[in-house]
Amino acid sequence: MDFNPCMKHKVVRKTVREFAEAELGAIAAELDREARFPREVAGKMGPLNYFGLQIPREYGGAALDSISYAITVEELSRVCPAMGLCITVHNSVGAFPILAFGTQAQKSRYLPELASGERIGAFCLTEANAGSDAGGVETHAVADDAGNYRINGTKIFVTNGGICGLALIFAVTAPDDPKRGASVFIVESEMPGYSVGEIEDLCGMRANPVSSIFLEDCPVTVDHLLGKPGDGLKIGLKTLDTGRIGIAAQGLGIAQGAFEASIRYAKERQQFNRPIASFQTIANYLADMATEIDAARLLLYRACALKDSGKAFGEAAAMAKLYCSAVAVKTADKAVQIHGGYGYSKEYEVERFYRDAKVTEIYEGTSEVQRMVISRAVLNRLV
Repeated sequence: MDFNPCMKHKVVRKTVREFAEAELGAIAAELDREARFPREVAGKMGPLNYFGLQIPREYGGAALDSISYAITVEELSRVCPAMGLCITVHNSVGAFPILAFGTQAQKSRYLPELASGERIGAFCLTEANAGSDAGGVETHAVADDAGNYRINGTKIFVTNGGICGLALIFAVTAPDDPKRGASVFIVESEMPGYSVGEIEDLCGMRANPVSSIFLEDCPVTVDHLLGKPGDGLKIGLKTLDTGRIGIAAQGLGIAQGAFEASIRYAKERQQFNRPIASFQTIANYLADMATEIDAARLLLYRACALKDSGKAFGEAAAMAKLYCSAVAVKTADKAVQIHGGYGYSKEYEVERFYRDAKVTEIYEGTSEVQRMVISRAVLNRLV
């Protein structure tokens, strides 16, 4: 049967929502409390192609369009944002760079393993002195006479770090010109010299095993180099544009989940012998939440449409990420307020959404970085 795009997206939403509610709904609070990654759920996601959402079918992926991808991340994050984070990072900044910049041999070797979930991907750029300043990377890779490398350095706050089987490592290969000399290496977790640090004890997204990754004389052959030496900045910028779509979808899902919880509570909670939804202040909160969520969704889907049409989408992705993350934070805050004292209790899910929302304004480029990207595009366009 030939689905039109609208019908296809409805089917994707329905399917993912049912899966998320059935497999994650009952355990999301437990996962957060125990800071536990649900391997049992991840095992079910592999055969359903959640780990290969936009990987071509020839490599075992689902080959979905970007709106379907965003809907998938949104619906997972509506129930369990930490699992939405795992899926978006794996797909957008783990698998995408190999698809976009890899050799045919690299694609054939790694994409099937990523699509099946046999290996979970991670994107390793951030260091103690290199966050928003991608040019500050200090991890270095020294080539020998045969063109093979040894990598030394430490990456921090690596999403999926505790479970990843494949890490994309940014390392300086031209020490005399570090801002232009960063390269990207495909590093398998079983390689000598690769080790994982302790799982971070984070405020939110606690079911995602964020960790440091240490590389001590980690040997990689030249066929693990992604692109050419010095391509790191180009690969990083293109990848982050794609990654911002995923984080925008995650923020949208958090906002939607907090909004729906607020509606349910406002209808059920009685004060002065009537539901609090009947009070104008609460009704206004809900109206603002609904409007901002719709606006966020339109910004996100526009960025997706531009990407799929082959047009420049970096500015649109930055706008979507900036706005969706802000709406996630604002909506979760209002959700706690609507719930009153219960909103501050772990008995209700909105306090978890509240904690999970904030980091969407930080990773994959802070809100300040998004504004910098947007302002540069605006200024260049109007010159």
